[in-house]
Amino acid sequence: MMLPYQPRILRNTPNQSPDGRGSRRATCSVEQFHYTHQKPGFSQKPGFWSVKTHSMPDVPAIDVCSVSHRYGDRAALSNVGLSVAAGEIFGLLGPNGGGKTTLFRLISTLLPIQDGSVSICGADVATNPATVRTRIGVTFQSPSLDRKLTVRENLMHQGHLHGLHGRDLQSRIERWLERFGLTEQKRDRVESLSGGMQRRVEVAKGLLHDPQVLLLDEPSTGLDPAARVDLWPSLQRLRDEQRVTVLVTTHLMDEAERCDRLGILDRGQVVALGTPSELRGSIGGDCVTIDSPKPDELSGKITERFGIQPRRGSGQLRVERSRGHELLRDLVDAFPDLIASVSLGKPTLEDVFIQRTGRRFEDVPNPATSFSKKGTGEHSGGTTR
Repeated sequence: MMLPYQPRILRNTPNQSPDGRGSRRATCSVEQFHYTHQKPGFSQKPGFWSVKTHSMPDVPAIDVCSVSHRYGDRAALSNVGLSVAAGEIFGLLGPNGGGKTTLFRLISTLLPIQDGSVSICGADVATNPATVRTRIGVTFQSPSLDRKLTVRENLMHQGHLHGLHGRDLQSRIERWLERFGLTEQKRDRVESLSGGMQRRVEVAKGLLHDPQVLLLDEPSTGLDPAARVDLWPSLQRLRDEQRVTVLVTTHLMDEAERCDRLGILDRGQVVALGTPSELRGSIGGDCVTIDSPKPDELSGKITERFGIQPRRGSGQLRVERSRGHELLRDLVDAFPDLIASVSLGKPTLEDVFIQRTGRRFEDVPNPATSFSKKGTGEHSGGTTR
């Protein structure tokens, strides 16, 4: 028996925020349906309804709750929790070996969840990975393009993996080529493109099936500075125009500064979470960095004279202090023989990392993170399906 009305969900319409950019979190309260009005003896009349469904709480684009993960005896993640809102560029910042790549692989369904939970737009990664894979686009740190094929051929094969064909696939390819400024290069072999253009093709591949969330693992790897700068306007347009949520892993401070919010990972734990400006503001005042031939002796004298306990790192002493220029003057006057050089600057994300961990980025040992893990399905390239 045919029902009078046959609804089919086309898309969700996010609520608009006062700034016009849309809600910072995905909502499921308003849906648009396509219907066909059918009655005996009457022709079909297509139309549209706007239907308000039952009220639902805001759903994060990415929700990580109490996640822990181990490789044998080594803990890669320990009770990690964070939430990423829809339409947000979120950065996972940390040194190599800090845990960000493991978390990235858990979110992208490449590793099994051991403890805790991860969900993408409400779909649980552990229990519903097939649905999650339709909602995410993934660009890995290692290149996944076939260098002997053209740009268009690479996108065609990617589309086939997602079950796309015909005019729909062609229109998607043309749309993303135009958006990333690659239309003129579509018949060029990938091997003839610059590193920056190849990276844009990688991102276009990940977006071909119109995912809600784009995952980028160290997107600037192998790019020259100009190509790195050129990549970010494309990501910001995705956020602003397409409402795509972007998660980026990086160890580069300048990339982290471009994110809407950051989670800083170290030794498998989230040590800081907030916007770049919030994190820098948590330092307070200025940062005075001192090089000394006798840092231990100088640290004791500074504490004794000024009641300040400097932080140690890489043979340097660091002090966070309001009106840092006055402290710099007083230190040079008091201990000229113990100071080789001194500098004054505003707090950076590097300073946040030092404050939260007691170490500089370059001081962090890099454990063997490229070891093979049988049965985990972990790898650094390729495409999720």
